[in-house]
This record gives sequence, structure tokens and C-alpha cells, in this order.
Amino acid sequence: MATKFLALCIRSESRGDLSPRPHYPSMPKYPKGVAVEETSLMAEVEAKAVFSVIGMTCSACAGSVEKAVKRLPGIREAVVDVLNNRAQVMFYPNYVNEETIREKIEDVGFQATLINDEGNERSTLVCRIRIKGMTCTSCSTTVESALQAVHGVQKAQVALATEEADVHYDPKIVSYDHLLTTIEDTGFEGILLTTGEDMSRIELKVDGVRTDHSMRILEQSLQALPGVQAIEFDSEIKKISLSYKSDMTGPRNFINVIETTGSRRFKANIFPGGGAGRDTHRKEEIKQYYRFFLWSLVFTIPVFLTSMVFMYIPGIKHGLETKIVNMLEIGALLRWILSTPVQFIIGRRFYTGAYKSLRHGSANMDVLIALGTNAAYFYSVYSVLRAATSPNFKGTDFFETSAMLISFILLGKYLEVLAKGKTSDAIAKLMDLAPETATLLTLDGEGNVINEEEIDSRLIQKNDVIKIIPGAKVASDGYVTWGQSHVNESMITGEARPVAKIKGDTVIGGTLNANGVLHIRATRVGSESSLSQIVRLVESAQMAKAPVQKFADRISKYFVPLVIMLSFLTWLSWFLAGKFHGYPESWIPSSMDSFQLALQFGISVMVIACPCALGLATPTAVMVGTGVGASQGVLIKGGQALESAHKVNCIVFDKTGTLTIGKPVVVNTRLLKNMVLREFYELVAAAEVNSEHPLAKAIVEYAKKFREEEENPSWPEARDFVSITGRGVKAIVQNKEIIVGNKSLMVDHNIAIPVDAEEILAEAEGLAQTGILISIDGEVTGVLAISDPLKPGAQEVISILKAMKVRSIMVTGDNWGTANSIAKEVGIETVIAEAKPEQKAEKVKELQASGDTVAMVGDGINDSPALVAADVGMAIGAGTDIAIEAADIVLMKSNLEDVITAIDLSRKTFSRIRLNYIWALGYNVLGIPIAAGALFPSTGYRLPPWIAGAAMAASSVSVVCCSLLLKNYKRPKELESLEVRGIRIE
Repeated sequence: MATKFLALCIRSESRGDLSPRPHYPSMPKYPKGVAVEETSLMAEVEAKAVFSVIGMTCSACAGSVEKAVKRLPGIREAVVDVLNNRAQVMFYPNYVNEETIREKIEDVGFQATLINDEGNERSTLVCRIRIKGMTCTSCSTTVESALQAVHGVQKAQVALATEEADVHYDPKIVSYDHLLTTIEDTGFEGILLTTGEDMSRIELKVDGVRTDHSMRILEQSLQALPGVQAIEFDSEIKKISLSYKSDMTGPRNFINVIETTGSRRFKANIFPGGGAGRDTHRKEEIKQYYRFFLWSLVFTIPVFLTSMVFMYIPGIKHGLETKIVNMLEIGALLRWILSTPVQFIIGRRFYTGAYKSLRHGSANMDVLIALGTNAAYFYSVYSVLRAATSPNFKGTDFFETSAMLISFILLGKYLEVLAKGKTSDAIAKLMDLAPETATLLTLDGEGNVINEEEIDSRLIQKNDVIKIIPGAKVASDGYVTWGQSHVNESMITGEARPVAKIKGDTVIGGTLNANGVLHIRATRVGSESSLSQIVRLVESAQMAKAPVQKFADRISKYFVPLVIMLSFLTWLSWFLAGKFHGYPESWIPSSMDSFQLALQFGISVMVIACPCALGLATPTAVMVGTGVGASQGVLIKGGQALESAHKVNCIVFDKTGTLTIGKPVVVNTRLLKNMVLREFYELVAAAEVNSEHPLAKAIVEYAKKFREEEENPSWPEARDFVSITGRGVKAIVQNKEIIVGNKSLMVDHNIAIPVDAEEILAEAEGLAQTGILISIDGEVTGVLAISDPLKPGAQEVISILKAMKVRSIMVTGDNWGTANSIAKEVGIETVIAEAKPEQKAEKVKELQASGDTVAMVGDGINDSPALVAADVGMAIGAGTDIAIEAADIVLMKSNLEDVITAIDLSRKTFSRIRLNYIWALGYNVLGIPIAAGALFPSTGYRLPPWIAGAAMAASSVSVVCCSLLLKNYKRPKELESLEVRGIRIE
């Protein structure tokens, strides 16, 4: 099933022509309010426009563009190709023009350009870059703005929580090297993760290369291989990076070529650590902060002891107060010496961050820290120098303030990166599913195994035959060529029951083989595998900003300048109040004067303010929420879907395959003429075997029961076969005219329907069954009743949704009788039957117009327009690729109870985001006045700068930890005893 997910973000197969296969079905052909008589006139003036749409990242973007365009009057059809960043719109110029369509696309948030010459196609690639050194939303906004300003970049999206950027760029105009340089110019380090080109990439370590000549020989040998696109050498670490087309060549071919080139002195293997990616970077960052924090403690603890503790121990106090020169004391000199490395060596990162930020016209948290610590440090230096040059100056230094401030901030940063690392645990767990090694089989011409070899699983190539033993993980996507077993796919699909696998069945890489030996042929490897696609989808979801994030982005632009101004005003107010005796002198501590007291208040205001907590409030919650959803079998495509889902108060369900199992079965056969049942089904199956309709397949499957002695029975030849869409089929079988279909098909062929048949049809409809009439040589001979059973738990799911104050509606293309029976059985009150795909979408729009936030749950191609039109589209995982692409949320297990899980998880996530914002804003709203001395006149309490710094560090950590509590998410209690597919969920 998970092979469906190749459709979710990247379809490597479809390049070149615009949407080589249907992306979404068309919507209503004519605008609302246009009479049928006008259609012939309109058809004569139908026009087509093709737009270049820049900024789309996945099918969710395509869906939002389609939603917007199809809501315009006069749109006949809109098809969006997310891979080629193009939209093709069929419209009626009398009602709408190209400029209106273009403006509508731009209103959605994408850059649109009308393409006049279709041959002039613009290629767009999406590269991912890791960015090191960002601390708050101001940093990410600076990088994002710099990338957006590069000519050839269509869209840049920078995520603070993941420390990664997705950049959409035209490779003909700009290279990814230029993008990396741009990031470095903003003051951050950029590391390329993927180039976005339609090819696989691998890094090899090569031993034995001593000269440039050897390098050139290797390059020429590798370049000669078919499918090799690009080669990069790094001679310092002996690394070769190769980009290649996986359907033409693979890593084992590269290693073989390298090791057989020249005198066979070269050795190659997978470059160590190449796949660790984000995890390695996170561990390095954690180690770095931990190391800096420990070093800061080495210097800060003595500073703290000399200024706060030893001053109360008589003997030591006397020693520290010993004068060296004039009024300069030993204690002050020691504190200066010890705090200087903390300020300028350990705290260097804050200076560089502040400089780079200010250089690009923005201010981040580093600016506040640098200003606050510098104010304390340089005033203390002034105090020490003045004491050394004056025989009667007695000042107080604040070296402990700057040193302790930096130490506490480093501790906070260490705890923050530690916690942020846990928010992406879901991706790490998914990536860990892939086995490290695989058993490669070599077969002879007749398919017999002649050799087994254990290889690194990253060396698997397309069409390799891999052996999977009991208890081992499946090494690659593929299909079974030999053997039978049961495979546990719960880690990918969430399906608890092991799935039986026999020859010809597909398997998913990363799943667990249970009890039999399997030989599988690899079909998708590396970045094309289902596992990689799911990981990519979750990563994309975590990159996508929720609309509520814009609130924090707006605040962050003005936050730091405002805090600096408040800090200055605080210092000035207290200084002037002290200068002009605005408060009693008894308020001033004995160790300070009025200037120093004002300075302490000003520094405290500067360092207590925290833009980081605001910036992390939404992305950390979205990261954890989407990760938890993936582990529960609910794939949420980003913050937009998560935010919309929590508002849902109305759900539109499709019937077939959504509320029902989607596999019709024959439940009753009534013959109206005397004939043998086996002969009857022989004729009917012969006619129906040529049809792809689910009802036809159900009839043929049932007919096989009368020929159980044959494994694959062959049916009599059917001549002149005709399939009448939506009605049935007719054919000549054994010189008899066989017509199988509904009542209207019989009426069209002037076949009289007996009263008995009418009664049987009415009875079937009353039981939520579909009645099929069979005519042989112009006479109705039999009636079949076909039922599509309800999914287990459907009734309970609708009941739970009612308790959650979510209204349920059923929209189906089936007849009214069957639709009403199914609706009554599950407890749905509002039913729309015999609806065409465009009518489903219209119903969704009507509900939206009445003020409802609508979710659509469906599985078929005919549900795609409604999935796109809905505020939240939920696709059943076992459905079609097109439905999955159109949806915002994918229910991987195909279980209805996951609809409840998706809504409940989104509500819990959004409530966590709200709580984060309340905490982050409340902290600043309360903390800044307290730091400014609001409580000092009445209580005598003031907040020393080092405590203010500790509180600032704690606020970021607390927001991340608050988001991490989502990892303890439990499904609603009502679902605990619900039985799905016969398996009790505990």
C-alpha cells in the first residue's frame, strides 16, 4: 500500500509534457448560472492558458492553486503539474480572462506567469540546505530574505526548528553553489543536503589515489558509465560524490569500475557517516554547546565565588580587598582576568552572530546578549581602571553579571538543542527502519540461485534479487519472486496484523519478515523507495509553516529594536530619577550608586526579553505533531493542514471504499427462469470478465465458486462486447445475447421487467444492496444482489464524531435507496446520492459558504475534486494515487477511526501551540516590567541581570519541552475498545 506514497511529493516518472497522466479530474464544465442552451455558444469560444507557477513544493500546494482557480466563474478545467511548476486552465473568455486567473494564483501565495510559447519550458529544482548558527526567527527571516533576493530563486523557505532551507531555483540562472555563498554572506554556514535534480546521489571513499593523474583516470572511467550525471572529487578526504540515474546504473557498478581501473590498486566503499545527516549535525551541535558551557563554568564559578560568596568569609574577604594600585583590589583584578575569556572567547559566537545580523539590517537575540554583557563588562572595566588611577574612587564591578549571563545562556542553548533534537525523533525512527545489510542473490538463466553475498543495503540496485530470511527487515521495495511468508508492515502503514505475501505480491522496504524465506526483486531503491518518500513527506510537513506562524514572524521584526529602546528608556528613567532624587536614597544598595542601579535595571530588561520562545512556539509543536501522526498512521502534510483540521465541524464522507470496505460481494441470486445455476453464471461471467467495474469483478469472483476444481477458470468467448458506462455490459456468448446491468439499461433495450424482478430490486435497495438484472435473449432471467459491507466500526466512528460536535454528511454516486440504507445504518442524517464528481465538490463549496469548516474523506478518482475543494482533504491510504495527491491528510491504515485521530491530534497540537504562545508572550509581558523594576518601589525586589538571563534561557527550553509533551499523545479513549478489522486496539 505504501507504494501509493510515491505520489505524495515527487513523481520522478512524469517529466516533460504537462501532466502526462491525469493529475486531478476536471470540475464542472460551465460556470454557475449558465443555462444549458448557452453551452454550444460557449464551447465555440473556449480558451486555454498555461501558467508558470513558482513556489509549489508538493501536491498540497497544487491543490490550493486548483481550489482557488476552480472557484472562479467560467473555469471549465484546471490541471496543475507540481513537478514542472505549471498550471493549464481551460476557461471561457466571456466570464474570465488570463490576468484574473494569474492574479488568483498569486493571491494563493505563488508567483504566476502566463506562458505564451509552450516550447520555452522553465526548469525548476528544489534543493535542501542545512543552515548552522540560527538562533531565532530573526535569523531565519534574514536568510530567507537573502535567498529570495537572488536572481533565479523562485521561492525560499527557511525553518528554524529543523535548521534547514528548501530553495526553489532555476538551474539555468543560478547554481546551488551560489545559494551556499549567499547563506555564508549572511553569516551562517550552509551545507547542501540535496540538489533537487531527478537523480540519485552517493558518496564513496577511495583509497589508493595519490596523484591528480589517478583522479582524472577514475573520473574518465566513471563518466563512461551510462546514467552517470555528475562527479565531484574531494582529494583531501579522498571522497567521490556521484549523481546518477538509478534505472541505468548503481553504486556497485561504480565500486567495480574504481577497483578494476588501472593496476587494481584502488579500493572503494561507502563514505562513512554519509547517511547520518541531520542526526550527526544535531549531535555535533549538542557537543559544542556542552563543551562551551563547561569551559564557561571553569571561569565563571571563581568569578561568582569571589564576588558573591568569599565576600562573607572574613579571612578570604580581607585578602581579596587588598589594594594593589591606588584603590584597585586583588578581587576586582581576578574577576577581570577570569571573565575576559568568557566574554570574548567563549562568548565570541554572540559577537559574530550580532555583527552578521546587524550587517544585513536586522537584529536578533545575539544583539541583545552582546549589548547586555558588553554594558556590564565594559562598565566594570571602566570601574577597575578608574580605581587603579584614582586614590579615592571606590566603585563596584559587574564582571559576575556578564560571565554568569553568558554561562546561563549557553546552558539554555544546550538544553534547547537537546530538546529540539527530540522533536524530530519520528524521522530518525523512520530512517532507522532500513536494514544495514542485505543478502544479494546471483541467479543463472533458469532462475536458480548460484551465489549469495552480504552487501551494504545502500549498494542495492534496481532489479537486484534479495533474500529475506525470517526475522529480517525487507531491504528494498520490490515484489516477491519466490517463497511465501507474513510481513509485519505496522512500522510503515500502522496495520497491526501481519500481511500474507506470496509470489507476485509487493513488499515495502523497512518492514519485518515474520516466518518464511522470501526472494524479492528490487523495484525502487534509495531516494525512490516508499520509506524515503514518507520521510520526505514528513520533512516537508515539518518545513511548511502553519498560518499562525506568521504572527510570530510579524512580531520578530520589531521585537529586538523595541526591547533595546525599552532597555535604554529603563536605564534613563532610573538614572534621571536618581539624579534628581525622584526616589529615596535608601532604595540604592550599599554597594552601588544610582547610575549602577539604573544600569542593572537596563541590562536586566535587555537580557530577559526572548524572541526565541516566540519563534519556536509553532514549528516545534508542528514537528512533534506531524511526527506523532506519522507513527499513528496519519500523514499530515504540514502546518496548514494541521491548523485547518482543528477547526473542522463538518465531515463529508464518500460511501464506497470509505464508509464501506470497497470490495462488493454477491450476497443473493434469484433466477426467474428454469436453468442450472452453474450455466447461468457461466454466461454472466463470460460477459462481465471483460469489464473493469468493481461490481463486474464481484460477479466473476462469485462465479469461480462453481468451478472450484480449476485454479484460473477460462470462460466462454464473448463477442461484440460493449460496456455502457454507469449502466452495465452486453455481449454475445454461445450465440445468446447477454445483457447485465441496471433497470435503465433494460428499458433502453426494450426489455420488459417482470413484477417479481421489480420487487426483488426494491427489497435489495431496502437492504443497502445493489440490484443487477440479467437478460438472456431479450428476457430477464435473473436478479443478483450485490452488497458492499460497512467497514467495522463505521457506526461507532460517526457516533464519536457527533460527540466531538462534528456533523457527518454522506455524498455518493450510488442510488438513493442504497445510500439511505447505508446512512441509516451508520447514523448519518444528511445524504446526497447519485452525485457526480463535480457535484460532490459543489456540495463542499455550499457547506463552506454557509460558514462550515469542511473535511472531505474519500478514496477514489471521483473524490479528488471534492478533496481539493474541502478545507481539509483526507484520503484513505488504500485509495488511488490521485486521491492521495489531492488530500491534505493521508490515512495510511484505511481505517475510519483515524479520521477521529487526525482531528483530535490537530486539536491537541493547536492547543499546544496556543499554550506556547501564551507562555512566550506572557513571559515577555510579565518579565520585562519586573526586570525594569516595576516591583522594586513596593517590595524592594529587583531582578539581577544574571537571573534575568537564566529566565530568558529557561523560556526557550520550556516552550520546546511543552511541545515535546505531545509525544505522549494518546488516541481518544472512545477508540480504545473499538474493533477494527477484527483486531482489538489496546
